[in-house]
Amino acid sequence: MSADVSRLDAYWMPFTANRQFKQAPRLLTKADGMYFRDDKDREILDGIAGLWCVNAGHNRQKIVQAIQDQAAELDFAPPFQMGHPKAFELAERLAQLTPAGLNRIFFTNSGSESVETALKMAIAYHRVRGEGARTRLIGRERGYHGVNFGGISVGGMVANRKMFGSLLAGVDHIRHTHDPARNAFSVGIPQHGAEFADDLERLVALHDASTIAAVIVEPVAGSTGVLIPPQGYLQRLRDICDKHGILLIFDEVITGFGRTGSPFGAQTFGVTPDLMTVAKGITNGCVPMGAVFAQQKIHDAFMTGPEHLIEFFHGYTYSAHPLACAAGIATLDTYADDDLLTRAARMQDEFAKALHSLREEPNVIDVRNIGLVGGIELKSLDGQPAKRAFNVFLDCWDKGLLIRTTGDTIALSPPLIIESSHIERIIDTLRGALRRAA
Repeated sequence: MSADVSRLDAYWMPFTANRQFKQAPRLLTKADGMYFRDDKDREILDGIAGLWCVNAGHNRQKIVQAIQDQAAELDFAPPFQMGHPKAFELAERLAQLTPAGLNRIFFTNSGSESVETALKMAIAYHRVRGEGARTRLIGRERGYHGVNFGGISVGGMVANRKMFGSLLAGVDHIRHTHDPARNAFSVGIPQHGAEFADDLERLVALHDASTIAAVIVEPVAGSTGVLIPPQGYLQRLRDICDKHGILLIFDEVITGFGRTGSPFGAQTFGVTPDLMTVAKGITNGCVPMGAVFAQQKIHDAFMTGPEHLIEFFHGYTYSAHPLACAAGIATLDTYADDDLLTRAARMQDEFAKALHSLREEPNVIDVRNIGLVGGIELKSLDGQPAKRAFNVFLDCWDKGLLIRTTGDTIALSPPLIIESSHIERIIDTLRGALRRAA
């Protein structure tokens, strides 16, 4: 198909410069393996796994077939007071992959819904235990937790918050971990900054622990520009939460399903949260789905009272949708077939070396990496924040490479099936674009 601008008006696009896009549309029409194709039949190397989600690569036949077969067998099943076999099968399969104890699975339809669900679980958990005063939620500066009101309230990205009023009450934020003065160009996990976790003690002193329900952080802050937690930071946060009876929530929508070299970031960093949110890679991006993994103690706290009554008044019409569950099971099979959930650990040294080779390119002020995720931070153009990185994004698109930008940081998160030749092409294309943007 060709791009007919007159037919593009009706769609108000998300997180997009709509006016710029509709002047020069970038339309994707096919995908296979590591590549998209556009409406001009150009091959576009996917450097961001769709949107941090197509971890196994595009058009995986086992997943495609599972979705097709499920649509013909059971297209929908109501999730309230009813169930279908694949929902229970997928939950059991997921519980086998999670860190010990995170064995109760609540299905949603997106990362944003997973975050809302986890926040509600945390507040309700304290209430059913007789600590109803614990309603305060703590996020982190520069955090991204989706786009619903709870998620943007605990999130800390200014542009996502500033247009939407006062948001939720009773929310506060600990400081972010970005410390370029000490950690710029760290290869892998930065050495300095574990003490940033102590900022939580400041908020405990301010609000009193008896009012705080939960702290939510991304193990790796992705959408803000790939901020890697310093050595010991997450463990220190875990210890402070335990000290004060506060639940710790990991938002693993980006880091889940192999991105950091383990099935989940919690395993990469050796820290187990009380609740974990996932989405994206749970179905390889093929069907919208998310989930919350809960510690059994949290689930069991609700299982009181008369057995015929609903224990947790929350859920979605499309929770555990049959097509999503079929896709999720086939996705887990695909990950297992190709040993993808740990492949990033095997590829990360090669990826890091290539990524950090861009250190001396024009206007590069930091490079960050872990597993198969990388961030290249650029010096902003005077008076035009985000413009330099956007120019690099457009240049790479013209050269057949899809990257992502957030502010003036370029983010890379290629499918886990990436080979050396793909890494070389990504870096060579970026190198040329950085030089042309100088």
